Amino acid sequence: MNELNTAQQNAVDYCDGPSLVIAGAGSGKTRVLTYKIAHLLEHGMYPGHILALTFTNKAAREMRERIGILVGEELSRGLWMGTFHSVFSRILRREAHLLGFNSDFTIYDANDSKTLVKHVIKDMGLDDKTYKPSTVISHISMAKNALVLPAGYGQISEFARRDHTNRMPATMQIYQKYMDKCFQANVMDFDDLLLYTFLLFERFPEVRDHYQDLFQYVLVDEYQDTNYAQHRIIWQLTERRQRVCVVGDD
Repeated sequence: MNELNTAQQNAVDYCDGPSLVIAGAGSGKTRVLTYKIAHLLEHGMYPGHILALTFTNKAAREMRERIGILVGEELSRGLWMGTFHSVFSRILRREAHLLGFNSDFTIYDANDSKTLVKHVIKDMGLDDKTYKPSTVISHISMAKNALVLPAGYGQISEFARRDHTNRMPATMQIYQKYMDKCFQANVMDFDDLLLYTFLLFERFPEVRDHYQDLFQYVLVDEYQDTNYAQHRIIWQLTERRQRVCVVGDD
């Protein structure tokens, strides 16, 4: 604690409820998160009960290394720490059967998704100059990050107006066929890792309760970069205990 200034000490020391740490670039936000995790460990919290979410794998590695220096590598190894997508893919592989997937599902990258969308557009006999695959996959990604499934896509006025303006009224049908083909092939794309985690917790309260009990403290770095889906999942995990600390740029 002596290595921190007064404001940082206060942020690290408060662990009894939700906290939002806001500060400018280079002011030590991530340092606060690192020391807070070390503080929790030193006060007896089991490493496996702490979830720390970062936006890059590099940030997660660096944070784990710093915590290892503070409290020892053995404790730091037991933490649930990583990017939203890496942590949620780990959860989904454990629980995939509940959603109708096998645990060894494939994760598509952007190129894989674009290729599949091209095939869907071709199979539907649509003009790929109007329905540009990159544009369609972008619209599907926006829907998923807004937690909108194909069945509800047409009810979102913003999406409907955009597709009408772009003369792409069949986007909803492409989205549905794309989802169907992914499901049949035991595939999730990058956005699905968020969407299906949300659906898992939404549809199976007992699973949500399990992970709420497992993650007794949740910490999130670079919170200003979270999207709606990430925000909602954090709420699902922390709604009961509300032991959550997020740090972000003002």
